[in-house]
Amino acid sequence: MRVEYVLVALFAVATAVALVARRFRVPYTVALVIAGLALGTAHALEPPHLTRELLYAVFLPGLLFEASFALEFKKFWANKVAVTALAVPGLLLAIALTSFLLVPVVNGLHFVEDFTLLEGLVFAAVIAATDPIAVVGLFKALGAPKRLAVLVEGESLLNDGTAVVVFTIIVGVAAGQPFSLPVALVEFVRVVGMGVLVGLAFGYGASLVIQKVDDPMIEITVTTIAAYGSFVAAEHFHYSGVIATVTAGMLCGNYAARTGMSPSTRIAVATFWEYLAFALNSLVFLLIGFEVEEDALVAAWLPIVVGFGAVVLGRAAVIYLVSLLLKRSSEAIPWSWATVLTWGGLRGSLSMVLVLGLPQSLPHRDILVTMTFGVVILSILVQGLTMGPLLRRLGLVGHHGAALELERLRGQSQGAAAALQELTRLEQAGGVSSAALAQVRAAYEERQAGLRKAIDAVHLEAADAAAEERRRALVHALTAEKDALLSAKARGALDAAVLDELIADVDRRLVEASTAANV
Repeated sequence: MRVEYVLVALFAVATAVALVARRFRVPYTVALVIAGLALGTAHALEPPHLTRELLYAVFLPGLLFEASFALEFKKFWANKVAVTALAVPGLLLAIALTSFLLVPVVNGLHFVEDFTLLEGLVFAAVIAATDPIAVVGLFKALGAPKRLAVLVEGESLLNDGTAVVVFTIIVGVAAGQPFSLPVALVEFVRVVGMGVLVGLAFGYGASLVIQKVDDPMIEITVTTIAAYGSFVAAEHFHYSGVIATVTAGMLCGNYAARTGMSPSTRIAVATFWEYLAFALNSLVFLLIGFEVEEDALVAAWLPIVVGFGAVVLGRAAVIYLVSLLLKRSSEAIPWSWATVLTWGGLRGSLSMVLVLGLPQSLPHRDILVTMTFGVVILSILVQGLTMGPLLRRLGLVGHHGAALELERLRGQSQGAAAALQELTRLEQAGGVSSAALAQVRAAYEERQAGLRKAIDAVHLEAADAAAEERRRALVHALTAEKDALLSAKARGALDAAVLDELIADVDRRLVEASTAANV
């Protein structure tokens, strides 16, 4: 089948899947993978294979740039310690833990003979990169806390780059290259650091051009050059293309957009990248489904389940450890959020492409490929489909969850207040020693102070939810206002110059409404 026919067919399938997913409230990316699995089994299409070249040349730069362009830098910076801890040392620890958990089980159950720790590290590095697209989409649809979405998306943007660099080092060692920890650390810093510099160069260059022009088409083109150019340039010099594109995207979205783009242009650029991300996601998740060979997965179901368990347990240990270490800091991660971060670590196309790039000579390559494909599919289907119920169960979405949490905290606070009153009565009655009363009172006062902070946080969350509803209503109203002005301009009902001024004013208010969502 000719390429253009396949492309049209894929977009037609993606459109149908989007409509069905919206109707049944299923995560869109999960529905795409299911559709790809069904069509692949039926051999209804012959799409292109999801190769490293295709992912790096088409999909990855666009998806990374769109996510980083839309990420508010102030919110990212406010969570820099948590995000960096999860994406760099946390990812390294997760790779080590996953391997240590996996290798004894694989050898004990005799999936293969002599499965070494090094091969376990290869699998762990392959599967380390997370893909939060389905999760972040659910967060937006269900109204989850915005900071939680920033943690998930920020971690993913950084850990993609970390995972690729670590994977390259580990595969080199597996291929027989000498390993030195100091040399590996220097190489890691070099690859990541130079990736940042390349991204800064492209992002700043794009910003300078954008500041000198006021043409939406040119500025969209400039951001496209920044996205793909930074990735290509960094990869050409063997630096991190992922980190370069993420850096360029954040610079364009937070500096160029604010200093050089008019309101109309910002809307046009944001709309372009939003659509491009939708199109690329549609294709890449369909291709994931097409790549899977169901018979091989079914035959290797037990190793896949074991691999999935090792990945989830390794990630859980890291997430809860980081949460514990940050418990008393300004970037504290609540335990309920830690649960969501653990279960929300979905795997995606990057893992599949990395594993397909393993050398043919690597021992047990076939089982590594099968396990990776199986874990990715399990992750997308199982974790993706259960994320919504988990968020509701933890009371992290919607007004109902916030109201229930507020009632629970108020009840606990009232109980603590009653206990303190009783301690005061006991002290006045002289029935218990002052030392014992002081110890118990201190414990209750500490508990009461913690409950007051939690109540304030829930009030803030509920206020955020109400503000988001107001923002959405305002965006709908402004869109209708702009549509009416455009219709009047098309009919020639009013002076064109006046209408252009009015439309620009509506665009400015639309940008302000959009920015308010990121405050």
